[in-house]
Amino acid sequence: MAVVLDLLNNDTRTRLPEAARPRHPEKAHRPDTPIQRKPDWIRVKAPGSKLWAETKEIVRANKLVTVCEEAGCPNIGECWEKRHATFMIMGDTCTRACAFCNVRTGLPEGLDGDEPQKVADAVAKLGLHHVVVTSVDRDDLADGGAEHFFRTIRAIRATSPGTTVEILTPDFLRKKGALERVVEARPDVFNHNLETVPGKYVTVRPGARYFHSVRLLQRVKELDPTIFTKSGIMVGLGEERNEVVQLMDDLRSADVDFLTIGQYLQPTRKHHEVVRFVPPDEFKAYETTAYAKGFLLVSATPLTRSSHHAGEDFARLQAARLAKHGAAPLAGA
Repeated sequence: MAVVLDLLNNDTRTRLPEAARPRHPEKAHRPDTPIQRKPDWIRVKAPGSKLWAETKEIVRANKLVTVCEEAGCPNIGECWEKRHATFMIMGDTCTRACAFCNVRTGLPEGLDGDEPQKVADAVAKLGLHHVVVTSVDRDDLADGGAEHFFRTIRAIRATSPGTTVEILTPDFLRKKGALERVVEARPDVFNHNLETVPGKYVTVRPGARYFHSVRLLQRVKELDPTIFTKSGIMVGLGEERNEVVQLMDDLRSADVDFLTIGQYLQPTRKHHEVVRFVPPDEFKAYETTAYAKGFLLVSATPLTRSSHHAGEDFARLQAARLAKHGAAPLAGA
């Protein structure tokens, strides 16, 4: 069983009514963009099964917030039927305003100091073999939330020694020493998504810097070569194939192990439009090219998402490393 855990801040905090607290205030005055009808290859089963309902109840009972819901993930029905949910640490409000993202933006509240142990307790209670911990961007914090990641990883290790830990982090832009602190906790997988090709950063990911993100992933390997590194992008934002191929080369130059590629889906009319729905055969071609460039693992399908099938993918990563390099210790061993 695998779950991506990112717990919400204190649930007792006072919240403004939804109508009085815009989800995306920075997008409110943007012109509407058309939402295209999804093609037949992007069809998912509507959630509503008994197991899905049980997962929902666990999420609610533990007062968790899920990326599955916040980001409108199309795989929520499939994943929640397997009791795989994606949660966020450090709150539900992001300090960035990326044009593709449906997570709430604004000024976050303070950190919940008990949250790392709450995450660890939830992991133990659910009996997870693999857990993924992600977060919103916290540019308001001096370390970008690095210490909170460190404490959460260590709490999971102490409570569930047999559980492998995957993290999906922000870029820690201009946060000196932050990355080093997170790596010190020795997660098994360090994921940081590039999201798109560099030529689209100004319009798609304006608060980030492409080559800083590439360097971040490279630095992880320099600090601890046993940690698997992972990154993902969306296609359908207007990128060209040659730009995607160059991005693959950039990630391989940083010794990244695992690449995910999925179709961008527009959350609302205020978000970046879908320029194109990429057909499955082009995803297959991207997968073939990526493997030829040396990635240990590639997931490239229209419905691929960063934490989809995370537990199964971790086992495949281990097997691919063993086949290529021989035995290597786990990062958290």
